[in-house]
Amino acid sequence: SPMNIPRLLLTILAGFVLVFASDFLIHAIWLAPAYKATAELWRPEAEMQQRFAWMLTGQLLAAVAFAVIWAMGFSGRTLGTGATFGLFMGIAQQVWAIALFVVSPLPGDIASKWFLSGVLQAMLLGILVAAIYKPRPAQV
Repeated sequence: SPMNIPRLLLTILAGFVLVFASDFLIHAIWLAPAYKATAELWRPEAEMQQRFAWMLTGQLLAAVAFAVIWAMGFSGRTLGTGATFGLFMGIAQQVWAIALFVVSPLPGDIASKWFLSGVLQAMLLGILVAAIYKPRPAQV
């Protein structure tokens, strides 16, 4: 059935807010001490701020991908299906954390926290898209 575009847009917006807020909690709060302790690995704060629009773009793309893939193949299913969808999307998405641990001097605790928090974040996003996106009602 055709996508429910108003619901899709609402789902994308809500997903973006979830990703933005949870990224803030994960990176600016929880992992901030680990980042400070490994400051030599990261760009200076001012340089990161200059690229902040790219971060927002990435967060929006994550929300778009989750919402569209859900709407195309999983809509109308349960919140449990949303969590499972998020689990596997998160595992696929977080492979970069493992790769960075292999190819850069990234401490294992940061890579592990990135991986685990990213999978949890994706599971929450899966639940959110399952809760918000609903297919268009069938035409009679």
